[in-house]
Order: sequence, then C-alpha cells, then structure tokens
Amino acid sequence: MKNLTLSQRLSAVFAILLLASCGASAWLQIASNTRHEQEIVQRMSRGLAAQIAGSSQLMDRSGLRSAAVRELFAQLMAVNPSVEVYLLDNDGRIIGQDAPAGHLKRQHVGTGPIKRLLAGASLPIFGDDPRSINGTKVFSAAPLRIDGRNQGYIYVVLMGETRDALAADVASSSTLHTVLWLIALVALVGLLAGLIAFGLITRPLRRLTDTVRQFNANNDATSPPAASPAHHKAGDEIVILSKAFEQMEQRIRNQWQELAQQDQQRREMVANISHDLRTPLTSLHGYLETLLVKADTLNETERHRYLEVALGQSRKVGRLAQELFELARLESGLVQPNIENFSLADLVQDIFQKFELAAEARQLHLVADMPHPLPTINADLGMIERVLTNLLDNAIRHSPPHGEIKVGLHCKQGAIEVQISDSGPGIPAELRGKLFKRSSTLSRANHNSGGLGLLIVHRILQLHHSEIRLIQQTGKGAVFRFELSAAG
Repeated sequence: MKNLTLSQRLSAVFAILLLASCGASAWLQIASNTRHEQEIVQRMSRGLAAQIAGSSQLMDRSGLRSAAVRELFAQLMAVNPSVEVYLLDNDGRIIGQDAPAGHLKRQHVGTGPIKRLLAGASLPIFGDDPRSINGTKVFSAAPLRIDGRNQGYIYVVLMGETRDALAADVASSSTLHTVLWLIALVALVGLLAGLIAFGLITRPLRRLTDTVRQFNANNDATSPPAASPAHHKAGDEIVILSKAFEQMEQRIRNQWQELAQQDQQRREMVANISHDLRTPLTSLHGYLETLLVKADTLNETERHRYLEVALGQSRKVGRLAQELFELARLESGLVQPNIENFSLADLVQDIFQKFELAAEARQLHLVADMPHPLPTINADLGMIERVLTNLLDNAIRHSPPHGEIKVGLHCKQGAIEVQISDSGPGIPAELRGKLFKRSSTLSRANHNSGGLGLLIVHRILQLHHSEIRLIQQTGKGAVFRFELSAAG
C-alpha cells in the first residue's frame, strides 16, 4: 500500500473494515439466532426429563430394565426425532441409551451442568453431547428416584444429531443463499457509497496536493498563486490547511522577492562601492605618482598643494570605509542599543559645540528650538549622537554660506519629536522615494551627499523602533523628522 495515494489507502482500509464488519455482523446474527433458538428450546422442554422420569418404570430394586429403556427411548425419538434420551447413574456414567451402533462417542456426561439446571440457573445451559467427543448441547434433566433415593438421572439432549443434519441441509438451501446474497449486496452498496463519500471528502485535499505540486514544479516564486480550493465549512481541517498553505505560499513569495531585491541591491552595492572607491583612489594615486615623478621640478607650494589634495582623497576613502564598516555592523544584527535615560537637549548643545568651528568656517548659523523643560529620552546615547552628527554634518556640507541650520525638539504624546532642517538646495525629486535604500545611498556617496550617513541614521532609528522621514517645507532645504520615546 506504500505506492497508493491517501484516498486509495483510505478507500482500501474502509473496504476491508466494511467487509469485516459485514462478516462479523452475519456471524453474530447467526450465532445470536442459534443461541436464542437454543434458549427457547430448553425453556420449552425443561420439564421433559421430569415427565419421563415420573411416568416410566426404567429401574426397580433389581436394577436397570434394559428392554423398557430401549422401548421408551425408541418411542420418544420416533415422536420427536430431534431429542436423544439417556439414562445416567449418579456419577454421570451412561447406563441406558438407544443410539445407533457407533454413534456414541463417550460413556460419561458431566454432572455439573445437570446440577445447575436443577438448581434453576439462568438459561441456556449446555451439557456434554454423548455423540460428540467435545461438543455440548442444550438439554433437559431430572433425577430418577426409587424408594425415595436418587438412582441416577434422565438426560435428554434437546437438539440431537437428526436436528443438526436437518439444520445443515437447510443451510445449503436457497433461503440461506438469498440471505447471504442480500448481505453481500448491502456490503457492496455500502462500499460504493463509502468510496464516493471518500472521494468527495478528499477532493479538496487532492486539489491542495495539485496546488503544492504546481508550486513545486514551477519553482518560481514570482509566478501568480495557484487557484485556491473551493471553500467548505469554516471548521474543515482541509480548508484550514489550504489557508495555511496559501499564507505560507504568500510568505515564500514575499521572502523570495525580498531576497531577489536584496541580491540586486548587493550587486548594485558592490558596483557602487567599486566606483566610489576607485575615484578617490585614482586621484590619490595620480597625485602621489606626480609627486614621485616631478619631485625635483615642483616648488614647495605645488608640492604642498598636491599633498593636500592626496590627503583629502585619503580622508574620503577612510570615511567611506568607516561608514561601510559601521553600516555592515548595524545590518548584521549583532549591534543592539544600550538603552539609558538622558537629556536630548544637552546632547544637542554638545553636538553644536562640536560643529561650531565647521559652521563658522562656512558662515552658517546653528539654531536650537528647544522649549523648557523637556523630558529625558530612553535610548542609546552613542547611537543618537551618531544620528545627530550625521544629519548635522550633511546639513553643514550642503548649506550655502550665510545659511541657517535649525534643530527643533518638541514634546508629542510620550515622545520627543526631532526636526533638523537646513537652507540648502534640498533632495532632488528623483531621489526622495528611495533616499534610505542601499542602492541609491551608495550611488550618491561619491557626490558628498552623505548617502551612507543617511542609511546609517535610518538603521539606528529602526533599532530604536522609530522611522526618519523627509518633510517637504517651502523655503527650506532638506528637512528630516523622527521621534524618540520619552523616559518613564
């Protein structure tokens, strides 16, 4: 049965159980009818032995009257061929009978069933059959008394050999054949009905199996989902299984698409990193090679200028490598924020002091819009400092001289809203929709746009269950806004 489908195995098991049940039912019915018949016969003939013992003189003081015994037994079996009459002594030994020669198989009958019958035990009671080595039959029995003393028993087998032969003949008749054919017909109809029912019950399961096979055969998570099985009752296990598979299929498709997108981003990242590193490294190599070749012809001013350019390109490569390393650590999942309570207003003032010289060099004005008092926030101090540093660094590098960079802190329903704006040209329209995606940020990193810095900011805020948003405001450049949870 290993090569059969589930429906076929269920049908085969059902067929076997049905046939076994029908056979057992027929056997139980026949056995029940036989036992019922035996009980009725024993109840009706329970006093037969007593009548024989009371109306006949089978023994006298001198002993057994053999001629009288044979004559009486022959008359009784002629009147009722189904009975067999025996005369037993007190120990159950047969001392009188009229069985044909060779039919008597044993000379002793157990007296236990006889005593139970005489004591009024529930019927049917089976005693030994003298014409069978191990067989038992229903019987009637009565004590045989002479001068008030028990001299033995009258033992009457109520369903003897003649009755058994007649029953065997009837068993082979057309009536029994008809009954057996009817049972077979009922079994066949039940089998067909069961097979049809199993087919209807397992049809949704077969459809689900076909759907799984198609999904496995297509091996393409981007193809449209297969048609769902028809819906049945809400509590149907197969329907629940179908819905679970649909959800699993959708998750697999989404994960496949996400993996494909991540793979595409990885390819673009490798290409962009190669481009972003190649440009400053090529410039650095060129200036160093010029210094080496023209070392004797360059004056001190030119040599110093070349070294300054080479050092600037070296810083650019170092900054890009550091940002890539930091981004890789954040995306690996190994870095988790160390949450603590601190004052965000104090942190902003500290960062302003760090950028004060850079802002003055570019003639920029740093403005803090912070109402007092402000609640403390619950976050990682070092990570939030990195967020504000990256955003202010981008704002300073993109704002024109005499511009303004503003940091606003405002309370908002258990959180502090942070907004950083500058007076630069803003984010180009074509980059706004994918500003925080790896492929777009890396492609912009070589243009001093702070693309990797924005991606690092995005990942850090995600670890704090927050999102950074680009806000469009008239008269301002790039405006970024995010929220941090207040402590307590």
